[in-house]
Amino acid sequence: MALVIIKDLSKRYVTDDADVLALSEINLSISQGEFVSLLGPSGCGKSTLLRIIAGLLSASSGCVEIAGAPVNAPGPERAVVFQDYALFPWMTIEGNVEFGLAARRVPAAECRRISAQLLGVVGLSEFAKRFPHHLSGGMKQRVSIARALAVNPQILLMDEPFGALDAQTRSLLQEELLRIWGQYRKTVIFVTHSLDEAIYLSDRVVVMTARPGQIKAVIAIEEQRPRDRISASMTQLQRQIRSLLSDEISRAMALEQTALVRADQQYD
Repeated sequence: MALVIIKDLSKRYVTDDADVLALSEINLSISQGEFVSLLGPSGCGKSTLLRIIAGLLSASSGCVEIAGAPVNAPGPERAVVFQDYALFPWMTIEGNVEFGLAARRVPAAECRRISAQLLGVVGLSEFAKRFPHHLSGGMKQRVSIARALAVNPQILLMDEPFGALDAQTRSLLQEELLRIWGQYRKTVIFVTHSLDEAIYLSDRVVVMTARPGQIKAVIAIEEQRPRDRISASMTQLQRQIRSLLSDEISRAMALEQTALVRADQQYD
């Protein structure tokens, strides 16, 4: 049965200067334990959709349901991992991991036990007493993942979590994420700009159109794990999805160019 159901969802941003339809009539169901990536050109509304699922933004129309209940605000069944880590610099690594637990009044001894367990899972036990500025970008993102898992969510929402990392670190963390996902089997909704990343990680890839963001295609990735990135079947999937994306990227660039021209005319 579907854990997450998105029904006829649209999002419009209205300001004094603009009226922008960011998402239009999104319909999607995601099953318990599934790994789903949202892929599309810049500005297509991937992150907006993720934030609506997280309860950080409201939809203009339509709805999101989780286990049959409508999403109106953040909830304990969801945790978000952002690109910029969002760690508290004045807290130790274990303090960052324990933060959500402490906020829920979990006893201190249990907080420490869960923190120690998860820092072991992400390979950072020896850094428990360090502060974020002591860590590399990849290590900080592993702390962010541990902090998200600490509150035991059903759903892990990831907004381009590896986008700021170098290629080697990104590849290593993809492997780490798959290992953790295999261990805990959380439902993962993952926003990315990387075609290779989406295909390598996901059970399904949701390809979105240029603004207003709609679902152009949903591609099942049936390759067994561990996957060979350069196998013939993976290469064929890359060609298939790249073909779906190419027109949307061109449309997104045209929209951006039109917006720049209008801005220049406005202030000319």
